Amino acid sequence: MNGEASAGTAPARTAPHGPHPVGRPDPGRVPRQRDRAEAARLQLLVAVGTDRHPFDRLLGWLEEWHVETGDRVGLTVQHGHTRAPAVPGAVPFLGHDALQAAMADADLVVCHGGPATILEARRHGHLPIVVPRDPSRGEHVDDHQQLFARRLGAAGMVALCESREKLRRSLATGLADPARFAVAADARGHDAQRAAVARVGQIVDDLVATAARRRAWWRIWGRPVRDAEGHR
Repeated sequence: MNGEASAGTAPARTAPHGPHPVGRPDPGRVPRQRDRAEAARLQLLVAVGTDRHPFDRLLGWLEEWHVETGDRVGLTVQHGHTRAPAVPGAVPFLGHDALQAAMADADLVVCHGGPATILEARRHGHLPIVVPRDPSRGEHVDDHQQLFARRLGAAGMVALCESREKLRRSLATGLADPARFAVAADARGHDAQRAAVARVGQIVDDLVATAARRRAWWRIWGRPVRDAEGHR
């Protein structure tokens, strides 16, 4: 993934009218040809973006989960600047075309809270399972991913998972019924969706900027007052 996913013209998958068997592609899209063993597995894409902060928490949760699921899941894991997880299918970055192919071929998408990655997943017909980066853990410079993902989660545009338990529940649900994480992919509505996400992003940016100003004001207000001779 180079500098976050950007919208392209790759074919989008559409949401099924009802549940489809685990690991089998939706009839509304034409995936790449899989061999027989691969076709029997659910295809999971995990993308953490290109941010230079490590995201070991998410990839550690993925490693724990994969030990239990084993061969039932086929993985593509874009781990960026985070250490490579001990799972198959791990790559540091995906170019634009490779990302489009991975999105189109996936049954489930797990990603960080990057707006472009979320938008691209939805464009391909996925309800992304989102684990936002937490600045208190050194995963980002501020909390804009958390604020953004929470607003989208409240609007039903993502499946928000901020704990190991929520992620495991979402993955278990997706493994049993991938259709639960499919949305209608309408190319004509992509511009409107992008505009809606941009509006949410602007709200989050404003909230982050306001919080930063408040922190700066408190730092100034809280400084000890000294007289002309430097005494408090």
